[in-house]
Amino acid sequence: MNYVHLGRSGLKVSRLCLGTMNFGPMASESESFTIMDRALELGMNFFDTADVYGWELGEGITEQILGRWFAQGGNRREKVVLATKVFGRMGEWPNQSRLSALHIKRACEDSLHRLQTDHIDLYQMHHVDRQTPWEEIWQAMEQLHREGKVLYIGSSNFAGWHLAQAQELAKQRHFLGLVSEQSLYNLNDRMIELEVIPACKAYGIGLIPWSPVARGLLAGALQPTTTGRRADEDLQKTIEKYRPRLEAYEQLCRETGEAPAHIALAWLLHQKAVTAPIIGPRTLDQLNGTMRALELTLSTDLLQKLDTIFPGPGGPAPEAYAW
Repeated sequence: MNYVHLGRSGLKVSRLCLGTMNFGPMASESESFTIMDRALELGMNFFDTADVYGWELGEGITEQILGRWFAQGGNRREKVVLATKVFGRMGEWPNQSRLSALHIKRACEDSLHRLQTDHIDLYQMHHVDRQTPWEEIWQAMEQLHREGKVLYIGSSNFAGWHLAQAQELAKQRHFLGLVSEQSLYNLNDRMIELEVIPACKAYGIGLIPWSPVARGLLAGALQPTTTGRRADEDLQKTIEKYRPRLEAYEQLCRETGEAPAHIALAWLLHQKAVTAPIIGPRTLDQLNGTMRALELTLSTDLLQKLDTIFPGPGGPAPEAYAW
């Protein structure tokens, strides 16, 4: 396993990040424990979760699973760079969601309790909150940092101008600000190349792509199946929408002799702005299979062919749409 700095920080993380969203809803607690143990064996030290994962209001099911795994000892917590998120609704009352100082404080305390730890390594804002001023958000985050409850701050699903706005105010407050941005990014979803990626590069913000295989679209979606995500009705509609490019993509993968999912993940690892794509295995076999992507070196010719099939927005703005 290779390790890289998370953005401009001194923190080193594995080139793949273990996403835990399936722990609880799709993988049992024992299966989740097995996956996490194996991830450590493979050298993965970067684990991502969120307070809303588990999808039972206010329960933090997935965080609880991680907490019980950490409680087994064996230096599990010490080996992991632990990332979780705040923003989502955790109750029915007015201040149990979004990024008010009140919710940030309470949500952090609750996550620490569920995770059975005294600090969060990377605390991420799960979405931008246009209703809360940055002065309030940074004040709340700075307080958690002073208390030693949060070490680094990240964002997720921010636009490029949100990153700039956040960083400029953090700079004024003499605060490190954001070290990472977690965005939707894969071969088929390349919109962030317009403004988010340029902003990340300019401010030294590490990029953590989520959905690297586009909910299975890039994992051999045209192969017959009646189970799993590819059987989902919404995904089937997406498959039909992109069928011509998927046919070209899967044919190209067959010519290379590599699985479509591995090519998609390897493509992300070849993007200079990317720190660590998030993988979300539901089984141990899926986790083990994902490691193949780390071994692949995609030729310039292959990368050009992938760009032809999935052209993206045409590069950064404004050159993508102007002179």
